[in-house]
Amino acid sequence: MKSTQTRIPALIFSILLAASSVATASGKHAGGHDASPIGQPGVASQVTRTVQVEMSDQMRFTPSNISARKGETIRFVLKNAGQLKHEFSLGTPEELKEHYEVMKKFPDMEHDEPNKVSLAPGKQGEVIWKFTKAGPVDFACLVPGHYDAGMKGQVKVHTR
Repeated sequence: MKSTQTRIPALIFSILLAASSVATASGKHAGGHDASPIGQPGVASQVTRTVQVEMSDQMRFTPSNISARKGETIRFVLKNAGQLKHEFSLGTPEELKEHYEVMKKFPDMEHDEPNKVSLAPGKQGEVIWKFTKAGPVDFACLVPGHYDAGMKGQVKVHTR
């Protein structure tokens, strides 16, 4: 018999996995719209620009404001320059806030998904993302306490 401590994280993981499977399975619908309002995972061979982003223990991303063009695929090269774990997560404000609440309950969650990556101190990673719609796309560090301390930024996607 498994302990309650083992079952609860497994249950939450199962729920999150099921929810992400539904979102992924939806893909495009008859109207031809993208499933995500922030774009889609990018393909390395289609990268048009690389943006270096540093994450610090001052709870800041540098740069925190980035411009992109609609249709552009950007490789974000992320470096954790601090002594604490940090993450980079692209999403809508609602998605980021929702995931932040989950992270508060499970602070040891690790991410290596198309729109997010968790990095230990001194480590480097990347996110390749295609911006398919004009408008703001937010990013944040969702490690508990970091988002509240201001560790967030925005990609402003322009039509030209």
